[in-house]
Amino acid sequence: MTAAPDTMRTSQLPWGKIAWFGLLIVACYAQILSALVRQWSRDPDMGHGFFVPVIAGYIVWQMRDQLLAIQPRPNWWGLAVVVVGGVQLMVGVLGVELFLSRTSFVIVLIGAVWLLGGNLVLKKLAFPLFLLFFMVPIDAVIYNQITFPLQLLASRLADGALTLLSVPVLREGNILELPNQRLSVVEACSGIRSLLSLTFLSLVYGYFFEKKVWIRVVLFVSTIPIAIVANSSRVTITGILTQVKPEAAEGFFHEAEGWVIFMVALGILILFHQSLARGSNYLEARRRS
Repeated sequence: MTAAPDTMRTSQLPWGKIAWFGLLIVACYAQILSALVRQWSRDPDMGHGFFVPVIAGYIVWQMRDQLLAIQPRPNWWGLAVVVVGGVQLMVGVLGVELFLSRTSFVIVLIGAVWLLGGNLVLKKLAFPLFLLFFMVPIDAVIYNQITFPLQLLASRLADGALTLLSVPVLREGNILELPNQRLSVVEACSGIRSLLSLTFLSLVYGYFFEKKVWIRVVLFVSTIPIAIVANSSRVTITGILTQVKPEAAEGFFHEAEGWVIFMVALGILILFHQSLARGSNYLEARRRS
């Protein structure tokens, strides 16, 4: 009798325990997750939510061979993380705090992976697990603290751009008074929607198309100024168009304009990455020579 190859001995994941933990997690979070999916469908700020678990799952599927080759070494610290997530769930449910109860799902999932697979499995799955936080809407308090400054910044930048383009404008807070229209930069126009989606896409894009960690970090940070400039440009373009067509500030045309600006922002992010990558390769080539 010949001994089984090492690859066969080291690919035995604890499927029974995984199934058991999976059933328990689904049972505990079924209502919370179903409500979360419903919010994705009606909240414009969370349109990317549907893609988060799909992309995270695809990343895990891509590394399936690496995961199967790892000998699971359960770590009991994972159970402590599961307990912390469970307590967070109870606090969130009793306090009717959606953000706490929803993020506890990800924390419990992290703890379960750590408990059943150990340090190496958790390290391998760190990125897709981190991505899952992007499927949870921002806490309402934090959301309000972010959106209002973004509204003021967008209106201020649009005011400067319109003045530079010789369009008469008077700004009062987040209100732009134009000759033929009064524009109000409301929460939906703050840029938080494009900022959240662009941040998520920058992480995914960097994972698939860039190996250098520092470039991934720079791409992630660059989404903030790119999203702010893109949103301010949208407000500026809307202000210009309303002088010819007042209805351009609302309805289908306004939404379509937002999609176009977002795609332009995504294109800028990709071009910025290409510039960084080429510059990095050039510097490395110079150092070698």
